[in-house]
Amino acid sequence: MQARLVIVDRDARYAEWLRHHLSIVYSDSNLTVLAYDEFERASEGLTYNDCELILLTSRFGEHPDDPNAEGIALLRAFRARPAFPAVLIIAEEGNELTAVRAMQLGAVDYLPKRLLTPERLKTSVRLALRRVERRASRRLAKLAQSGEQPRVPLANEPPAKPAPPADLIPGYTIRSTIGESEKAVVYLATSDALGRDVALKVSLQENDDSGAAQLLAREYKVIAGLRHPAVVELHDYGVHDGREYLAMEYFPRGDLKARMHHGLTESEALRFLENIAAALRVVHHAGILHRDLKPPNVMLREDDDVALIDFGLARNLEGGLQSTRTGVLRGSPYYMSPEQALGESLDARTDLYSLGVIFYEMLTGKKPFSGSSAIEILQGHVNAPVPRLPERHAHHQRLLDRLLAKSRDERFESAEALIEALAATREARSAQPTAA
Repeated sequence: MQARLVIVDRDARYAEWLRHHLSIVYSDSNLTVLAYDEFERASEGLTYNDCELILLTSRFGEHPDDPNAEGIALLRAFRARPAFPAVLIIAEEGNELTAVRAMQLGAVDYLPKRLLTPERLKTSVRLALRRVERRASRRLAKLAQSGEQPRVPLANEPPAKPAPPADLIPGYTIRSTIGESEKAVVYLATSDALGRDVALKVSLQENDDSGAAQLLAREYKVIAGLRHPAVVELHDYGVHDGREYLAMEYFPRGDLKARMHHGLTESEALRFLENIAAALRVVHHAGILHRDLKPPNVMLREDDDVALIDFGLARNLEGGLQSTRTGVLRGSPYYMSPEQALGESLDARTDLYSLGVIFYEMLTGKKPFSGSSAIEILQGHVNAPVPRLPERHAHHQRLLDRLLAKSRDERFESAEALIEALAATREARSAQPTAA
């Protein structure tokens, strides 16, 4: 299910916990995390055209009239705005009285924070989105009765977002938003110096912490040392008003994830497998481990050649360029190798495992391991057997088994070895006599 959800919490760790568990169910959705001060600034202009649901963590005190019941005051303010998005409350403090009052003021649900579990969270959000969908249907029906023509968004149209300031980054004219994470937003922009479109990645928050403030600087350092068509081209890096920015090559054809939505033939899947392996060979020969290989990070050129992007989690194979904290898993659980899930030391074979996941997904349209939580998915990578391919693709099972082997020693030892194996298989098939 696709949705646009906004998560608001003073506790950044708890907000990330919410985002993480919702991303398992709503992996294709736009999940935005806002600090309280950011939300207060943005809420004045928010409407249901901007997002379907706000998950708001707020204090509720012991009584609806309690001066500490800030959540009640916020809901009263939101109720005065007819076009405000639906709000799901995650209550700090509070009791049955504040729960009843919150629902009377329009909250779609009220969840005591101390009792919240991942399953209860996902169930509540699913039911809330159903209510939102029904409300939208009623709005459209009323518009039809009144004779007004509602604007119907296109199927693949990105959600409406507040336009960034025109002078956000000097030297660039921002045209639209093309991607966003919890750390940065990527804009389609025109470079005044180059006279052409670029992908402009800008950090979302100003940060005085030197480690966090250099997030894009680390990515710049990694990509700048590669300089190859198999890797996104860099144009510019800088800091403006405390925000880092990175200007990179723009890919009008989009990424592999979007391409996979249209379906791939077996020959196309094999070609992409070999092209991505060739890109990894370049990266690994430079001594870099990507660590976040997944379809959205594989961009397509006009001739269907690939280019890797998003080296924010990359590290040097000798141990440098480490960008994650000890004990913190980063990246998508769907594409993590067993050793990555277990927090062990990594080498180039972890990227090849991620490529194996992509290969299975290209052939079947499904991910090899799934679950209702990140832990279940990671346990699948560590313990579950390699899934069987459907009969029509069964001749690739041996290749998949080597890519997704639990033990690194049983995988291809390098991207070069995978490319050689694919070439040998292709030659063997071409040498086979054709049926008369």
